[in-house]
Amino acid sequence: MPDTRRITMRFIKDILRLKLEQRHSHQHIASALGISKGVVTKYVKLADKAGLQWPQIQPLDETALHTRLIGAPQRASSFVAPDYGHLHQELRRKGMTLMLLWQEHTEGHPGQAVHSYSQFCENYRRFAKTLKRSMRQVHRAGEKMFIDYAGPTVALSNGERAHIFVSALGASGYTFAYATAHETSADWLGATAQALRFYGGCTELIVPDNPKAMIAHADRYEPQVNATVLDFARHYGTSVLPARPRHPQDKAKAESAVQVVERWILMRLRHHTFETIDEVNQAIAPLLVQLNNKPFQKLPGSRVSVFADIDAPALRPLPSQTWEWAVFKTVKVHIDQHIEFEGHRYSVPHALVGATLEVRVTQHTLEVLHRGQRVASHARCVHKGGFTTLPEHLSAAHRAHLEWTPERLIHWGQDIGVATGSLVTRILATRQHPEHGYRACLALLSLAKRYGKPRLEAASVIALELGTTRSADVREILVNGRDQVSCDTTTQWVSPAHANVRGPAHYH
Repeated sequence: MPDTRRITMRFIKDILRLKLEQRHSHQHIASALGISKGVVTKYVKLADKAGLQWPQIQPLDETALHTRLIGAPQRASSFVAPDYGHLHQELRRKGMTLMLLWQEHTEGHPGQAVHSYSQFCENYRRFAKTLKRSMRQVHRAGEKMFIDYAGPTVALSNGERAHIFVSALGASGYTFAYATAHETSADWLGATAQALRFYGGCTELIVPDNPKAMIAHADRYEPQVNATVLDFARHYGTSVLPARPRHPQDKAKAESAVQVVERWILMRLRHHTFETIDEVNQAIAPLLVQLNNKPFQKLPGSRVSVFADIDAPALRPLPSQTWEWAVFKTVKVHIDQHIEFEGHRYSVPHALVGATLEVRVTQHTLEVLHRGQRVASHARCVHKGGFTTLPEHLSAAHRAHLEWTPERLIHWGQDIGVATGSLVTRILATRQHPEHGYRACLALLSLAKRYGKPRLEAASVIALELGTTRSADVREILVNGRDQVSCDTTTQWVSPAHANVRGPAHYH
């Protein structure tokens, strides 16, 4: 049976001849001509509607018959049609509307026929439906950067794999790809920082999927990113808004970018051998240039030209300093006016003793935050048991009203015994600042609750003889019972005079 596209005007006249002159049935005509019964019915009805009989049809040529049945072919539209691809790109500019574009189109063709605004919008919508899903959406210039990781990875000669981070700007689709060792939080944020540097500015929003490395709580309505991601966004003056779960339209631009990177970059690297991540990135760079310069199929320009024209002018400037990876931890200020991180102690202003604060720690710096405001900043130190102290935090005028003072600790030790009082004095005297010894003294004196005052006094005698000022050493003496072996020496202990040991009177 002939394809319906081959039903020409010659078949139409044959249909009407067999029906109107020879009175054959529809089924007979369809079988004779090798067409469907529905086609026969269609043209018989058209002839009846036009009031045509075979004597009127017979002298008509095929074109005249078609005109009588269906009407004259439509002439080409006399309306001036706009470039809808250009309009689609223009809509990405902030503040741009279809009404303004229609007005500009009308003013640009004075005296010529243009479509009404409603028809103009309808024609544009029809055009937009012919685009790919990722291109169909209208993203405002400089508004969103979509980020994701490609599925395929790149093999390294040592057996490891390079993971490929991909980003794309919403308006232009300008694409960036970057290889990382893994897909940890540090990899995600480090690669995102590289992307922002590549674009030369920041978008208002960064839209990832819902990776566990970045999202503390995935929720359809109120997803929450982790503290480090918030710090990253704060540094760059942007916001991180994860796509909604099971809503692919939220991340169509990212999916499209990943797809083109896989096709135009990763497939070209499949036969290459790489030893390091840096080598992978060196190979990606020239292929990115080719990808971004590739012309669009249905829109004017390319990713790079649209980026230069629309996205780049709308981006926010980058901060002067590059963001550093930071971790956050909640800490409490001890009585010695220090907080502790990884075994090292850092001073804070005296007024915050007892308060719960937050520390932001980078590779080189530790910042102490109180209600979001920085109250202290120190160079990071990895020396466990050490102190980093700013004198202004511990000035005598500032600690006059504090509950804990050196003299109080010494008198407390003397209430237990001469040796304990002397050990407390030595602990305070051998520190750079007496406050550095507060916690050691409290740890020492707290041993009396567990082991009793007599045993602590005996253990203090041994500690003084050994020359130690560490409360941990005294605790070990008590745990091992060494104080009970040498307890008879306790009453004979007399604090020796020593130039480097200050007595209780020194602190009055």
